[in-house]
Amino acid sequence: MRACVFARLTLSRFAGGGVITSGVPTGGVSTGGDWATGRWSVVRVIEQCVASLLAAFAAFEQPSEILIFDNGSLDNSRALVSSLVERFPDVVTALYADVNLGTTVSRNRAMAMARGAFILILDSDATIDSAALAILKAALVADAGIGIAVPQLRYPDGRFQLSTDQFPTVARKIQRLFTLKAMEYAAQPRDAPSDVDYAISACWLLPRAVVERVGPLDEKIFYSPEDVDYCVRVWLAGYRIVYLPQAVVIHDAQELSRRAKFFRFTLSHAGGLVYLFRKHHYAFTRSALVRRFPRPPASNG
Repeated sequence: MRACVFARLTLSRFAGGGVITSGVPTGGVSTGGDWATGRWSVVRVIEQCVASLLAAFAAFEQPSEILIFDNGSLDNSRALVSSLVERFPDVVTALYADVNLGTTVSRNRAMAMARGAFILILDSDATIDSAALAILKAALVADAGIGIAVPQLRYPDGRFQLSTDQFPTVARKIQRLFTLKAMEYAAQPRDAPSDVDYAISACWLLPRAVVERVGPLDEKIFYSPEDVDYCVRVWLAGYRIVYLPQAVVIHDAQELSRRAKFFRFTLSHAGGLVYLFRKHHYAFTRSALVRRFPRPPASNG
């Protein structure tokens, strides 16, 4: 299985078919970096992410590739990425940017280079194993109506992570801003596969055919909610988003938009939401959005 990975931090993410890109912070981890300029350091997590991918890919007979996009990193991430290319020249390819190009630009550049039948988008602060990857892939192979297969996310200490939700409205976003931890604590993890409105893009597996039909990420969004926008477009194209709790991925999440109430990326996220609401012609009720889908979600996420 070819796999493309996009790591969300100072590098980018994984896209299906065998590509890894480490890039900007889109809800991932900062391990040092310049908050004023929006440039980030993620050297701590990149090697773990790549190691998990190499091990996961080894369980599949098909060739794999990892594409890493260094998105204006400030620490020695670029040196680490270069060393990974030298150590695994047949698997790892790197792209570099001198400045932070944003989440969507970096991921799109990496996805455009992906050669596989599937595209895996994986945050650089996430790790995946072959069992989880096999479950996600099997679901896509079995059901052509699935546009994105997503796993259950857990924090490194084993706690459940709320990674799916109903499409945001103004009221829902205010609720998440102030009560997300309580929502996670009260949430009961599903024990069966189910359709969801959207899932955060810490780990997505998509068929190449879906990416070709839906198109690239919207580059008018610099940092979030690019994942919500893409899920809306997947539903509009007639596909479903399916949550598979038997596939478990570890995600060391530290959402940037909640680090400080008036932090730059909080404002960027707010601007992204305004753009999302205008683009899809809704803001206060979920029904105003989903009634336009060919196959409305069976659940609220």
